[in-house]
Amino acid sequence: MPSTSLLPVAPATDVPDTMSALVQHRYGEVAADVLKLERVPVPRPGRGEVLVRVRAAGVDRGVWHLMAGLPLAVRPAFGLRRPRQPVPGLDLAGTVLAVGEGVEALAVGDEVLGIGTGTFAQYAVAPAAKLVARPGFVPVEQAAALSISGLTALQAVRDRARVVAGERVLVLGASGGVGTYVVQVLRSAGAHVTAVCRGDRAELVRSLGADEVIDRTAERWWERSDRWDVILDGGGNAPLRTLRRALTPHGRLVVIGGEGGGRLLGGVDRQLRARLWSPFVGQTLGGIVSKEDGRDIGVLRDMVMAGELTPVVERTWPLAEGAAAVDHLRAGEVRGKVVLTV
Repeated sequence: MPSTSLLPVAPATDVPDTMSALVQHRYGEVAADVLKLERVPVPRPGRGEVLVRVRAAGVDRGVWHLMAGLPLAVRPAFGLRRPRQPVPGLDLAGTVLAVGEGVEALAVGDEVLGIGTGTFAQYAVAPAAKLVARPGFVPVEQAAALSISGLTALQAVRDRARVVAGERVLVLGASGGVGTYVVQVLRSAGAHVTAVCRGDRAELVRSLGADEVIDRTAERWWERSDRWDVILDGGGNAPLRTLRRALTPHGRLVVIGGEGGGRLLGGVDRQLRARLWSPFVGQTLGGIVSKEDGRDIGVLRDMVMAGELTPVVERTWPLAEGAAAVDHLRAGEVRGKVVLTV
């Protein structure tokens, strides 16, 4: 069993004035067209923040959506004509280099994982409340893939679906960035898991704890006579009527994400329609917008330390090739997560 000790504190290092970062100055759907490696000023931490020397940064589907400015409904919050934050990225793992006013829980040299701003760069600022200590046995690549997708999975299973031991749960998109975490969180909760993914990913999903795997390329899961207590849909395009028919009369549906729905609302469309429909049926229908909660990042970290959760990293890319990594993710062929190394 791996040691659960945390990494020791390292000595402080000087902070340079500039850094390499992936930068975008306009919205665009092809990362190779809009993400460019540039020299930019190193950010400085404000009150309650720290500066992190980024060692690795996770790439998730949300990165592409914010890069593309899609759905259009997100632009009032993130920039109408161009992104307000030109350096993308949220997930990170790295070393604390400077500490802002009011930060007491972290010190220079601490090895951390969590959520920052503009993490596709050599340095990034992060709220201290959204960082936790990185266990020494967890590689930075896995640590950087944990927070954003892991939070979505944890909160979908625990808070939205409220899964309890023994319930039968169907997971759509089980081999994806969020789905691989969903399967493991469900296993920890004691649920009976039926996972839907491509056949060439079945072995991976079984290894994560699925009791049964349906090959979506060979079988139509909705034509089964099975009815599930809970459906967690990270697959992205099943009609709500189809999902409802696969639920028990008082089952729960959580739409985790998805594509389609048009350029205005995108995958949010199904979540909104599910919530509108829910009061009029016996089933509970809805979606999830995860919260960047540092306490829950700690829960995920502790699950990793206990051997209950393993981040699945398909491939790593150097920072300079980050645009290729985002386009690879967008193509929909990723098993688990992809990560940038810095």
